[in-house]
Amino acid sequence: MQRTTILIPAHDEAGYIDTCLRGLLTQDHRPPVAIIVIANGCRDDTAARARSHGRAFAARGWSLRVEELAEGGKIGALNHGDACAAPGIRIYLDADIVMSPRLLAGLVLALDTAEPRYAGGRLRVAPAENLLSAAYARFWQKLPFVAHGVTGAGLFAVNEAGRARWGAFPQVISDDTFVRLHFSEAERLLVDEPYSWPIAEGFTRLVRVRRRQDQGVAEIALRFPELPPRQGHVRPGRHELLRLAAGDPLGFAAYGAVALAVRAGRNRQDWARGR
Repeated sequence: MQRTTILIPAHDEAGYIDTCLRGLLTQDHRPPVAIIVIANGCRDDTAARARSHGRAFAARGWSLRVEELAEGGKIGALNHGDACAAPGIRIYLDADIVMSPRLLAGLVLALDTAEPRYAGGRLRVAPAENLLSAAYARFWQKLPFVAHGVTGAGLFAVNEAGRARWGAFPQVISDDTFVRLHFSEAERLLVDEPYSWPIAEGFTRLVRVRRRQDQGVAEIALRFPELPPRQGHVRPGRHELLRLAAGDPLGFAAYGAVALAVRAGRNRQDWARGR
């Protein structure tokens, strides 16, 4: 079995890192795992909170390493984490993600092959406090790419042969899209175990994040034109969209309002974390 390393880039994640790491401690996977938290540009106690879990991981034979970088930036954190990691399976995990107990074992099993593979879990949006965000999330989760695909949002994993598909992470908005499109649809494996992913709260933040996502996809198409042809079935067709809208008109209205705002060019301020 390939060695497994979990890389967690974390910028000012004091409110989330404890829950993320506790989620890892609940995993039913027994072989040794290395966890590397890369605290980057933090102005809070993210690093200290992460280190406080070291004894609990050591008790189950896992290692926890916390790296602190003065400069913030997810791409720099990912590249630093890769430089610290041993060869083998690598799981890239956002600090606000909570994995269900059987997901880690499922990812390792799926990736324990000599052939290049990419894997992810079944995304479940965490309960939103804002009613519009809740309606948007309910509809968005039914879209084909989310319901049946391997999104990579907040969590994606590759085996050693898969990681060899690219070198250092480039400075791009959408690191998960960049990695996912290095693999054909047949090479992307969905592990049918959920993980919790937080959605932006409120209309303004939803528009901001959605615009950021669209910019990320457009950037990949411009800089790496060989990658988008591997996208696969992402956007629903007209009949499929109408069927989904009929089943959840309020969710469709929320989703449509955000999409129209993005197209209209509203909310042009720089993107910030939208939770």
